[in-house]
Amino acid sequence: MVLSGCGYKPLYGTDSSGRGVAETLSSIAVAEPETRVGQLVRNNIVSSIRPAGSAGQDRYKLTLNSTLSQSTLIDKAAPGIQRKRLRLAVSYELIELSSGSAVNSGKTFSNVSYDIVHQPIADLQAETNATEKAAQEVGQDIRSRLAAFISSR
Repeated sequence: MVLSGCGYKPLYGTDSSGRGVAETLSSIAVAEPETRVGQLVRNNIVSSIRPAGSAGQDRYKLTLNSTLSQSTLIDKAAPGIQRKRLRLAVSYELIELSSGSAVNSGKTFSNVSYDIVHQPIADLQAETNATEKAAQEVGQDIRSRLAAFISSR
């Protein structure tokens, strides 16, 4: 009772029509990206907003544009070892299908570092793990932003 007077509203509550944030999230179709890292981000978002069997009728379309870059952080800490930083930047746009207009957009990023030890398999696995972690962080951030946007409507 006290919280209702201050305007507090639970993120996953329902609105006046009985529609909840989770139900609205499940009505977002996520466009297929062209890059592998974009696909990782998409998969993370889809698995969190549309778990198997819970997809609603599409009301929105989410488009993603991802950019992956790498830079060297440390090159002299130990002989033969480098520290790399992987930066994943993603811009997104939520389009309402009935009107065709963008209703929400934003940008987010993730920085993940990993070691290069000049062992081909270990280096490849470290880079793969860093890429997957960055995609997961960005996907969770986009999902949270979409949930907050939907809750505020």
